[in-house]
Amino acid sequence: MRPCFLLLPLIGYAALVPAAGPGDPALSPDAAASPLAVDTQDARSATGTPVEEEGVMEQGREGVRTITEGVARTVDGWFGDIPFEKGGKVSGSVRFDFLARQDEGLENNFRFRVRVDLPNVKRLGYVFIGQDNEQDVITDQPETFRRQHQLLSESRRDDQSFFAGVGYALREFLEFRAGFRGGVDDVYAQARYKKLWRFSDRDVFGLRETIFWRSDDGFGSTLALNYDHAYSPSWSFRWQAVGTISEETSGLRWGNSFGMFKAYPNLRESALELLVNGETGQRVDVGEYGLRATWRQPIYRDWTFIELSAGHFWPQDDDDPERRRSWAAGLMVEALF
Repeated sequence: MRPCFLLLPLIGYAALVPAAGPGDPALSPDAAASPLAVDTQDARSATGTPVEEEGVMEQGREGVRTITEGVARTVDGWFGDIPFEKGGKVSGSVRFDFLARQDEGLENNFRFRVRVDLPNVKRLGYVFIGQDNEQDVITDQPETFRRQHQLLSESRRDDQSFFAGVGYALREFLEFRAGFRGGVDDVYAQARYKKLWRFSDRDVFGLRETIFWRSDDGFGSTLALNYDHAYSPSWSFRWQAVGTISEETSGLRWGNSFGMFKAYPNLRESALELLVNGETGQRVDVGEYGLRATWRQPIYRDWTFIELSAGHFWPQDDDDPERRRSWAAGLMVEALF
């Protein structure tokens, strides 16, 4: 199939609304991708954790940052004499995921992401590297709809790959990224547009549209929508939707999430979500729906977190005569640097 990907904004709005059947407060389209994610700087200010003598964890974290920053300083020095301290920044995360699913068994995965802002090449943007699910990265799926957050199994060998590239923010709402995945012959590019509307202090609506291209599969586009309503400083409702269409899909691959989110003191958060996803043009339009509960909290200082998830799902493939039932549980340990 060779869809006209430029029409996705129109197709997406029409398809995502009826898909909501059975199925960050005041967040941007990017923030909605990770409802329980915590920014490193915000975490420090919220907890006010004092600086203590360094232990093994601090030394390991500082070692990763030092190595990354050393490489960044070297590369940035090739392009000018501006000190790295004037605009240079290194940030990233390391994740270990563990999943137990009734219909899939046990598995574990490792992921990392690094972003480097280089002052001497600021006009060229920033550099990023990482390892993650290549389908999620290239199609620019919001965090809520990525496989590890949906408690869906994935193969480290077949589904994950190393990726690296450069990004450039032309405007606050427009960003371009280009890079490679796996090997240097597998290249991809993205153009991302995002917009946020604040209707009141309690209501925010966000949109993110990403047009992508990859060397082996051609063009495609992902439309992500989110609406947040804050009932109080700690309670909020969030609706999220995503639709992806590309030259490799037979129709629109879509997902919806309806959730209640609760924030507690000391960076602790919980969520309860109703999830539903599927793909048009298939015999079974709704591939899976279910409930997911999540709890996230720091386990060491303000930069190492644990996230526990549990869910009950009803999946069905095209070759299944009827819908199955499956319990799932996930554990994620994440260190920010």
